Amino acid sequence: MSIPLRNAFRLLFLGLLLAIQPAGAVIETYEFDTELQRQRYQDFIEELRCPKCQNQNLAGSNSPISADLRRELHRLLLEGKSDTEIIDYMVSRYGEFVLYRPPLNKHTLALWIVPAGLLMLGAIAVILLLRRRTHIDTAADDENLHQQAEQVLARYQREEEK
Repeated sequence: MSIPLRNAFRLLFLGLLLAIQPAGAVIETYEFDTELQRQRYQDFIEELRCPKCQNQNLAGSNSPISADLRRELHRLLLEGKSDTEIIDYMVSRYGEFVLYRPPLNKHTLALWIVPAGLLMLGAIAVILLLRRRTHIDTAADDENLHQQAEQVLARYQREEEK
């Protein structure tokens, strides 16, 4: 193997090693008094959204604000706060954006109605399109049937004239 080719393979190998290096995921360990607190913590970090990241929960985000929220969540759980108190605290501090499933109220009404409305409009459009296509196909079939009938009638008349 020539030296330039060997160097190219070395560079390729080094590049692959760097590319497959695991992401620097942050692993935080918190001590809990009970297993229930640990489970609630896991549920919360899966359900709460990072205020900085685009559609990433606290469990999957490495941003400093997510680390702060996880630390704050741990503190609130150890203080014995209820789920409602924790949610209220997070929403009052960061807004309803931190909730993956915001409650239905006048501020979030569009979030709940628009997807359902778009789904209904799409269903109506599909139904109308299928009806139109069926109507066009039926009209074309009627025309073909009419032409075939005329051809049969013309043949029949020619045979009778003979």
